[in-house]
This record gives sequence, C-alpha cells and structure tokens, in this order.
Amino acid sequence: MKPGIIGAIIAALAIGSSSMFTVDQRQSAIVLQLGEIVSIKQEPGLYFKIPLVQNIHYFDTRILTFESPEPERYITSEKKNVLVDSFVKWRIVDPKQYYISTGGDETRAQLRLSQTINSSLRDEIGTRTVHDVISGQRDMIVALMRDKADLDARKIGVQVVDVRLKRVDLPQQVSDSVYRRMQAERKRVANELRSTGAAESEQIRADADRQRQVIIAEAYREAQKVKGEGDAAATAIYAKAFSGNPEFYAFYRSLEAYRKSFNGQNSTLVLEPNSEFFKYFRNPGDQTK
Repeated sequence: MKPGIIGAIIAALAIGSSSMFTVDQRQSAIVLQLGEIVSIKQEPGLYFKIPLVQNIHYFDTRILTFESPEPERYITSEKKNVLVDSFVKWRIVDPKQYYISTGGDETRAQLRLSQTINSSLRDEIGTRTVHDVISGQRDMIVALMRDKADLDARKIGVQVVDVRLKRVDLPQQVSDSVYRRMQAERKRVANELRSTGAAESEQIRADADRQRQVIIAEAYREAQKVKGEGDAAATAIYAKAFSGNPEFYAFYRSLEAYRKSFNGQNSTLVLEPNSEFFKYFRNPGDQTK
C-alpha cells in the first residue's frame, strides 16, 4: 500500500476519533464552539462533535461534599460566641447555568456555597440562644439553612442536597466559664440532695424509734396482761387447793419456805424454838396443831 494512502487512512481515523466523545452516567457535558455553548449532553452515550472547532467540558453530576476548612465564629442572641463546623452536600443540576455562573470552576461554586451557608447561619444563630444552637433547635436551624442555601444555589445551577453542623462549640474562655458554672450548679444540687436526704433520714429514724417505743410498750402491756392472767389463774388454783385440803396446803407451803430458806451451804436463821415456822419440825405427825 502506498504511503500516501496509509497517511490518508491515519488522518481519517484521527479525525474520526476526534469527532467522537462519550458521556457516562456520572457526568454531563457541554459542547462549546468558539467559547459559545452549542449543546448540553446529560444522557450517557456516544456523541459527535466537529473536530478542532468544538470542544467538550465535562461536569461531575454525583453528590459532592464541601467542608468548611476552619470553624466559623458566630454570635448568638445572648451576645455569646460559638464556633460552628459545617459541611454541605451538593450537586450540579443545570450544567449550562453552572458553566455561565462559575465558568465550570468547582472552587468558585464552593466559595459561593460557603458564603451562602455562612450568611444563613449568621441569620439563624443570631436570633437564638446557645442552648438552642447546641441542642434545642439544631434540627430546625439545619432545615431552614438548607432551604435558604438551596434557593440561592439554584441561581448557579446547583442543588444543595443537605447541610449539617458537625460540631458546635464554645470558645475556650467561654467554655471554661460555662464549665465552672455547671460545676457550681451540680455542687449546689448535690448539697441540696444531701441535705434533703439527711432530713428524710432523720425523719425515718425518728419514726422508727417511735414505732419501736410503741411496739415495746404494747408488748410490755400484753406481757403484763398475760402475767396478770397467769397470776390470777395460779391464785385461783392455790385457793381451790387450799379450800380442798387446808392442812396439806399449809404443809406444802412450809416445805417451800424451808427449801428457799436453807438453799445455801451456810444458811443461818435466828428464831425462837416455839416459832410457827418450825411447826412441822416439832410435831410432824400432829395435824391438829
């Protein structure tokens, strides 16, 4: 084959390859002709362009993330500073408007989003307290900020998918003051609980002592009652036994008296010989005396 023909084939292949381009499902493309937008390709596939006259600019249509490099300082309604770390999820939805507004420069788009987010945060935090920003109304702040940011981002062909506050902190000097105040408050509550507990403990102890005294008194009363009933029953039995055989009862009582009187080893009694105490020693068989 002649060299001229081979060169023509190579030139034709080069022109043919330079006249084709592809767009995958993660991209959209703008066809530019001498700097002017000719067409927009948002569906994946194979497309054709005029070589050397038209060029292609690709855009990533996936969700992108932009994070603030440093925490931003904002002022609450209480005139207190808070440091906020945030990030934005965004994507290109209108390649033409995006190219016209930013020239296809992602850095310019992120700068615009950052300015919008900071402005929205400043407005929302400026009308709320520290407690609201940290926990009380955090979700509401995020929702309002996302809506405002998305409304402004649409002007440059961008959709704000989500905005989140990663961290909301107080400056160091404010944090120290807050922690000291929290510590003092916790100590006050602890002391209050201790004093309340001590008072309740004393009340419970006094009530227990009162119940103890009542129980002892009732037990003593019941014991005395039972003892009295026992003594009465014993007296009745003694009386019945005495009335049945007075002489035997008198003899039994004398034996009990002897036993109690002479229960020691050196028991000594000083009595007259004719004392009634020795009645049964003198005449043990005489029942009439």
